[in-house]
Amino acid sequence: MAKGGKKEHLARVLDSHIHNIEETLQMLERPAVSQKVDWSEVTKVGDEISKQATVAGMLWNGEHDVKNLESNMGVYINFLQGFLLLCHSSSAGAGPTLHACIVASARNVVDRSIKLFKEAVSFCDSDNANKRQTIPQLSGSVWEACDALKKTPTSNCTAIGRAITQLAVSMKDVLREMKELKPTQHDSSDGPPTDVTDEDGSFSEGDLGDDLSTEEMEIAQLATDVVTNALTAVKEIIRFITGLLRKSNRESAEKEYVDSLERILGHCQEMGSELNDLGACVYPPQEISQMKLITKKIDELVGNIHEAVETLNGSPEDLYRAFTVLKNSLIKLRCAFGDVDLAPKMESLAV
Repeated sequence: MAKGGKKEHLARVLDSHIHNIEETLQMLERPAVSQKVDWSEVTKVGDEISKQATVAGMLWNGEHDVKNLESNMGVYINFLQGFLLLCHSSSAGAGPTLHACIVASARNVVDRSIKLFKEAVSFCDSDNANKRQTIPQLSGSVWEACDALKKTPTSNCTAIGRAITQLAVSMKDVLREMKELKPTQHDSSDGPPTDVTDEDGSFSEGDLGDDLSTEEMEIAQLATDVVTNALTAVKEIIRFITGLLRKSNRESAEKEYVDSLERILGHCQEMGSELNDLGACVYPPQEISQMKLITKKIDELVGNIHEAVETLNGSPEDLYRAFTVLKNSLIKLRCAFGDVDLAPKMESLAV
């Protein structure tokens, strides 16, 4: 078979395999209803795919006849099909968060595998040594995706806990940026600043930006307190979930707690989004009306989280205390906006 004909033939074979793989992937759109397969079975097949990717990298990078290349592709795709079927079976009983983790892990292996073979087919008759060196690199990419399967959460509670932990990391970034805000060095009562340009006469980037007036800085500090206390509350939520699992039978906890934990995660994610917006609003010119709406929304979300926590076993005093501190910081910020209706609540806050 001529070089061009070989490449076209392998491309047609690969397209057929990809079509079948995509059809199998559609099964993963919903969790399985059959008996759950342990994730360790998935990782075992992942190890086999990793080995096949290594073989493919060496085989397709050399000079081999079309039958060997086509055979190698078929063996690999068979492993990939079995892998996807096991991923689907492992999703039995999975809530939205765990299911999303399973789908993402499966899709990662599939996408990198398809990229490997697409590149291999395109280079199979190429004499360009530099191009063909990309095949081993793509094989390594598949190996990384398969190795990452070992880090995929294997339970609903673990998946939800990790998602909340990732949220806490994002909140830390927001808090770090807010703490970098500083008051202006210029007092308007002293007249205009004497120099707002660089040596070449152009405006300095720093002079355009983030310095706050005394009043704005007060608002920013109170908003920073809100984010700080929200982060503390999220950390307490993580600690509470961890303690809950330690005290309970893991299998029963999966069934009993997953709905409440999913609600807590959803509310926490909403709160994280609102806090991100709050952080953006404190930059000048400050958007007070928007901040009022955000603080009210956060207050509602804290109440929703509190209600969801109460549906679970345990008495998380530290968590409830963190909720109270967060609510108090929200009241202080809203009072700074001139919300006179909150004056009685402000007076009742502990010093």
